[in-house]
Amino acid sequence: MLKATPSSPTLSEFNVPIVSLSPPTSKDLEDLTAFEFANRAFFEASINARPLSYYAAAGIQEAIDTAICEAVEDKGYQFLARNADGALVARVNLTRVRREHFHGAELGYRVAQSHTGKGYATEAVRLALHIAFQTLKLHRIEASVRPDNTGSIQVLLRNGFTQYGRSTRSFQLAGQWHDLCHFECHAA
Repeated sequence: MLKATPSSPTLSEFNVPIVSLSPPTSKDLEDLTAFEFANRAFFEASINARPLSYYAAAGIQEAIDTAICEAVEDKGYQFLARNADGALVARVNLTRVRREHFHGAELGYRVAQSHTGKGYATEAVRLALHIAFQTLKLHRIEASVRPDNTGSIQVLLRNGFTQYGRSTRSFQLAGQWHDLCHFECHAA
């Protein structure tokens, strides 16, 4: 499990981790279920809703099983971000892993509504990039963000992403079309 320490001298002096990442397992089912249900409306205000089957009795366990299989098959990697108290505060994912000729993936993340603005997304993305570049030996990570999501844009910029484009009317949410800003980050 990778842990990031904050840049704040007060916390750094005590080496208190801001967040740690770990792949989801069946042991996380209760926490992940609570996280998803508590933040469902918050998430669905800015991204498309998960299928109803996800919220059925076995839906989240099936999602955990799928995440494990995708990691074994090198297709995608999901991580749960927990704060120093062990609370599940965010998720970060590397999806659509492409190996031959590309060695890249797409980054996605979501933070619990009650934990936004605390630096968790920045640290979780930093750790995910470390895994992507050092452990998985990927070369390029992409991320797409709506232009009005300034918090996520700042998370990407703080982690060394650069914007390389913008697509217009390319993402539909609640019947409305939105633009997307496209970002990339390369291994050093």
